[in-house]
Amino acid sequence: MADLSGFPVTRKWPAANPDVLQYYGLPTPNGVKVSIMLEETGLPYEAHLVDFARDDQKSPEFVSLNPNGKIPAIVDPNGPDGKPIGLFESGAILLYLADKTGKFIPADPAARWETIAWLMWQMGGLGPMFGQLGFFNKFAGRDWEDKRPRDRYVDESKRLLGVLDARLAGREWIMGDDYTIADIGTLGWVRNLIGFYEAREIVGFDDFANVAAWLDRGLARPAVAKGLTIPARSAN
Repeated sequence: MADLSGFPVTRKWPAANPDVLQYYGLPTPNGVKVSIMLEETGLPYEAHLVDFARDDQKSPEFVSLNPNGKIPAIVDPNGPDGKPIGLFESGAILLYLADKTGKFIPADPAARWETIAWLMWQMGGLGPMFGQLGFFNKFAGRDWEDKRPRDRYVDESKRLLGVLDARLAGREWIMGDDYTIADIGTLGWVRNLIGFYEAREIVGFDDFANVAAWLDRGLARPAVAKGLTIPARSAN
């Protein structure tokens, strides 16, 4: 049995089976990247809810795993050279799991790097911009009289949707015929934009037919549907 005692996070979230990968998260756009990937790959894992309502992400145990205090994070008891490893940042975890399983990333070096480029595009652009738009459209920013901050993120979100729409022209997935971590990293954010963030109309989402069709294809995958619900949110 693997010894995970070197990871303080396991004191707050004990592992029922320390021999399988431990996932710490919440079904947010960043969190579901990992839960979807785990479901897609079929790797055995345990999911642990990091409850924002209780500030779990700020707890010393969680910060010991991710000093930035953000989800998701993992502990893999079967890391490189058979030694346990802890990781944070959703993009890094997707890359790690892709390399670990040999799935959802091309073996061809050029295609691999192109996939990574699209994942980094999501990490550095689409995700942060959609998140800011969500704040100004749904949360506290909605009450601000000055709409310039909101409009800035509306315009940039539209531009990014246009980039994705152009990329998907004639393609089933971001990399063409193959579904990859670039898709897994992006699906949750696009879903949230028009769902939870209530921004479908303000960004003119229905004008981006390629993105809409791609989103429907992604959401129809059983692993995506399941991953979007993991870990289950607290009833309190």
